Amino acid sequence: MDVQLDLTPEQLLEAVVGVHALIIRSATKVTAEVLAAGTDLVVVGRAGIGLDNVDTAAATERGVMVVNAPQSNTLSAAEHTMALLLASARNVPQAHAALVQGRWERSKWEGVELSDKTLGIIGLGRIGKLVAQRAMAFGMRLVAYDPFVSEDRARQINVTLVTLDELVEQADFITLHLAKTPETVGLIGKEMLAKAKPSLRLVNVARGGIVDEAALAEAVSSGQIAGAALDVFDTEPTTESPLFGLDGVVVTPHLGASTVEAQDKAGDTIAEMVMLALAGDFVPFAVNVSAAEASASIRPYLPLAEQLGRIFAGLVGATGASTGLDTLDLEYQGQIAENDTRILTLSVLKGFFGASSGEPVSYVNAPAVAAEQGLEVRPTSTTTTRDYVNLITLRGGDHSLSGTLVGLNAQPTLVMIDDHTVDVPPAANLLVVRNEDRPGMIGKVATLVGDAGVNIDDMAVGASAEGAKALMVVATDRLVDDATLAALRNVDGVQSVAAVSS
Repeated sequence: MDVQLDLTPEQLLEAVVGVHALIIRSATKVTAEVLAAGTDLVVVGRAGIGLDNVDTAAATERGVMVVNAPQSNTLSAAEHTMALLLASARNVPQAHAALVQGRWERSKWEGVELSDKTLGIIGLGRIGKLVAQRAMAFGMRLVAYDPFVSEDRARQINVTLVTLDELVEQADFITLHLAKTPETVGLIGKEMLAKAKPSLRLVNVARGGIVDEAALAEAVSSGQIAGAALDVFDTEPTTESPLFGLDGVVVTPHLGASTVEAQDKAGDTIAEMVMLALAGDFVPFAVNVSAAEASASIRPYLPLAEQLGRIFAGLVGATGASTGLDTLDLEYQGQIAENDTRILTLSVLKGFFGASSGEPVSYVNAPAVAAEQGLEVRPTSTTTTRDYVNLITLRGGDHSLSGTLVGLNAQPTLVMIDDHTVDVPPAANLLVVRNEDRPGMIGKVATLVGDAGVNIDDMAVGASAEGAKALMVVATDRLVDDATLAALRNVDGVQSVAAVSS
């Protein structure tokens, strides 16, 4: 691990060469140029929530996972919101500054109570909900704007959902809890502030740029609204703003996550996420993976799905483009079909292209690799299954493969290959032999494998519905050499032999 602080953009370009993981805070900007220089990068970890300093689109294009720690500072941010809410309502910083400068200005800094006032919460996510809970203890009336929250869910926490215009018109206090996106930049501007009551005090501990600082300064200085409290700014770090020096404005230098507890949580979380990414495992807080977080029901099937992808690639023999494979059908059957299975599809693709392309493939770039190879992926789900509680099936070209988890220990098991019923673990090295269903075939195959000095760890034999054909799946302690494969293919009655390494 190499810790480097206060790097210039030029120094950062040099520092990322040969690096597999980059962990940053808010001051470091990971641009497309940085990502291009870090040709070995697997993951960029942001120790915090905001990602406006990372070019996520460029990272995705390069297959670099971007992870953050979205839950690390939620409590600290909510508490800082309440601190600024109270400081703004009671003019605490202004009165403090006057007193230490030798002025007793008791009447000048008269404030207002929070009780019975209307708090407008814009963004009712994790932090917004925590603020709502705390504001309720102060006896405030709660309204919120969030198009992604249902009225029933809001009602459960005693919040009334309203339109954005209605919120601004009704609120005595407004707190912002939004991500900075093209849609939210400048959301609170001159036009919106013109709809506010003169009693309004605005609090922003979310992201700079959501509030038009010039318009807000004008509204406060003219008395259009009562005041504001900001922890974030359009440009950071900054020591200049039209808001600085206004009596009705409280400011702090982006302290929302600046608590000992939040820093510890962010560090621990991002270290764990980076380790998972480097190990090729599922990363819960990856922001550029096109799948939801894996549920408790789905997560045990992720390794199996990746193994199935790798084995299927071995059956196909190469990439889809070189074999004429243009579609891959994935079917999820049973209880797992009740969940979001997109991450299972990514796992299958990760295994398939990781084995067939020879290039690094991750949850991030697997869909892009499929598109580049011209492979159409068609996932389907059904909660009904005949023989197993859960089943994952892959079909494409002339090949098919099914697997599940069996027993109390959830043992990964292959249960169907090329429409032949089998029962064998997905071992690291497999021989898949298609042959005529007649006596002596198992002995011939086993003898040739043994003569090559290869140990057979397991074997399964499955017959097809047609009855005249059979299939052997042989798990070996190492890959069978080309000469032995050629000898197996020359055995009378053997139709095909595939060596699969998973």
